[in-house]
Amino acid sequence: MNLTEGREKFIQTWGTLGSNWGINRAMAQIHALLLISPNALSAEEIMEELKISRGNANMNVRALMDWGLVFKVLKAGERREFFYAEKDMWKVAMQVVKERRKRELEPIIGTIRELKKIKDESVSGKQFETTIHDLDSVITKADKTIELLIKADENWFMNNFLKILMK
Repeated sequence: MNLTEGREKFIQTWGTLGSNWGINRAMAQIHALLLISPNALSAEEIMEELKISRGNANMNVRALMDWGLVFKVLKAGERREFFYAEKDMWKVAMQVVKERRKRELEPIIGTIRELKKIKDESVSGKQFETTIHDLDSVITKADKTIELLIKADENWFMNNFLKILMK
């Protein structure tokens, strides 16, 4: 396999993986392209490389910026915008964890808090309370685990230690 084939395979595989993190395939493919590109790319270069429309490229680049995975780069003398992906894979992983927590876990925590206020002495009411209580327990533990992971990442010593373990 040569470099061109390897790049294509990586972009396709990352696109498939992206759907597992809750983003669309094109968004993940743009991220993959920017990850493996040594230089920042313009929307036109992204469109050409991935054979996607301008709207698709622009919408997904903006979404990647919202996720904190891609950044705009200004080049002197250029009117076009250029985009660059964070290359540190640990930072990428941590950013994905933070975003998924914000988008998925935090809303359910709010809903569970609201549902815990429901009191009903019927058999159905008791089962509902038990289920919500058990779900709250699992979600709270998951949230605390994620919080520990995020705090560990912010700690320099632990960050470097975890990077060594990841190798």
